[in-house]
Amino acid sequence: MAAVHNAGVPTLIGSVQRALRLLEAAGSHSEGAPAKQLAREAGLPLPTAYHLLRTLTHEGYLRREGGVFVLGPAAGRLADGGLQQKRRSMIVDSLAYFRDAVGAPVYFAAYREGEIELIAVSDTPDGPACEEWADFRATGHAHAIGQCLLSQLDERARKDHYDRHPVGAITPYTVADLRSLENRIVAMGRNRPVVERQEYALGTVCAAIPITAGDTIATMAISLPLHQEERLLYVVDRLRSEVGALLSTLSFSISI
Repeated sequence: MAAVHNAGVPTLIGSVQRALRLLEAAGSHSEGAPAKQLAREAGLPLPTAYHLLRTLTHEGYLRREGGVFVLGPAAGRLADGGLQQKRRSMIVDSLAYFRDAVGAPVYFAAYREGEIELIAVSDTPDGPACEEWADFRATGHAHAIGQCLLSQLDERARKDHYDRHPVGAITPYTVADLRSLENRIVAMGRNRPVVERQEYALGTVCAAIPITAGDTIATMAISLPLHQEERLLYVVDRLRSEVGALLSTLSFSISI
């Protein structure tokens, strides 16, 4: 008689379930545990446990040391990935809060390994973010996010950035040349907002504030359509006050 397939019941792979139980058992022993103990704790026959333990060791999820099994580097990467996702979710949730508080799209970016990295953006259909029409990493001189990050670098690091990403006009309002950009950056107060008007995208004004988080160079920014320019300073000041009030209590992590 043909087996009846119940569409409401998921298909479970028994070997995967058994392997996961072994991993959980191994993870509960910081000093490792022998195969017999892991098999007992996972509720598996010893021959089955041996087979799965060999496979998990071969794949790097376990490591055998002195007759006991401990978690291997592949298991550590899984844990790191989960932590990374948790941190990213925290950032996304925080940006959504800031977006609603200030009534404008909010951006979060960092300078890592010599490059500008736009980590997350939070906007709404009624208040869309500025479209990245020119490579964000290569045009840091033209947008508030990039200028804010560059202003936090020392002179040598900025020169290295300019060597790799030369200053050049992408709109009629973009800073004219490297000397003009450097004069502007030097004149900036270290903790003051950076304001940019149509230098990156026509019809858009932006402002960015530096974010202090250990040794990480980061920034949060907002953008508005040109016809709302009169709101720009109010909105960025509101963002700065919201960030200042919440950073210390949110455990806000930018180590992505």
